[in-house]
Amino acid sequence: MTVIGHDAEVATFHEALLSGRLHHAWLLTGPEGVGKGTFARAAALWMLARAAGPEPVGGGFTVDPAHRIAHLFDAGSHPDFKLLRRLPKDKSEELARSITIDQVRTLQPMFATSPSLSPRRVVLIDAVDDLERGGANALLKNLEEPPTGTIFLLVSHAPGRLLPTIRSRCRLLRFSPLAEENSARVLRAALPESDAGEIAALAAIAEGAPGQAIRFAGLDIDGLDRAIDRIAREGDATGLQRLALAKQLSGKAAQARYEAFLERAPGRIAQSAREGGDIEAKVALWSQARSIADGAVRLSMDQQTTVYEVAGLLAKLAG
Repeated sequence: MTVIGHDAEVATFHEALLSGRLHHAWLLTGPEGVGKGTFARAAALWMLARAAGPEPVGGGFTVDPAHRIAHLFDAGSHPDFKLLRRLPKDKSEELARSITIDQVRTLQPMFATSPSLSPRRVVLIDAVDDLERGGANALLKNLEEPPTGTIFLLVSHAPGRLLPTIRSRCRLLRFSPLAEENSARVLRAALPESDAGEIAALAAIAEGAPGQAIRFAGLDIDGLDRAIDRIAREGDATGLQRLALAKQLSGKAAQARYEAFLERAPGRIAQSAREGGDIEAKVALWSQARSIADGAVRLSMDQQTTVYEVAGLLAKLAG
């Protein structure tokens, strides 16, 4: 498990642990998709392996995959590690809206005993923003009276939404967007079957958050962006470009590209607004496009009609 592009954050964590002043709770903040969750899992494994022995060798959070603790961790059966995240609804792939208070309560039996394999125990919540109110209050009690040897790693994309009392109990570690070359390294590791052209295109649209760009793999986002950009720059007086794009993005097989279009098109309008011109008019276009995009999938709106309408808003950028 390799942490890419966050050397300063790794060094900060190392220094805190090796100095003997490791805070019991860390709030890992920054944009979604920059690698906070990967950092947290790697840090958790490294701490558990180091505490149980033999001590990992190498820089960063390097742990030999053959290490006995790595085997338990990768199998999800380490008794001193607990991961809380949103669970699938029923038997579907759709995730629940929140991390429930019942999930937080599952920590109590673990806290009632000493750690099993070493003096160290780690609880990772990804993301703590997803805690329902009752769960947040239950977690706060644990942060106020932390069990001996327990380290809490709390991933947050929007720390301003958290209870101030939770934030005040944590040491803050901020993560910035990655440089494009580091985004490309993350994407190459995550998508080994993708060619260099796709990796470059995904790294460019990632804007420093490769975790967000991974879901676009295999969708020819570069080609989709070119079609969006052409309509935005040249307009579409005949409507033929919009019609062709609407046909391409309709049907069950095109669902993923259709949803990508709904996300990319408003972003192209926002980009135009940042470049200047009639900013008030462009913001109004962006608001319309965002409103349509937000409701399109949820309301099962007709795909062709939706694409044609949003592309029409893009065309207005060309005057």
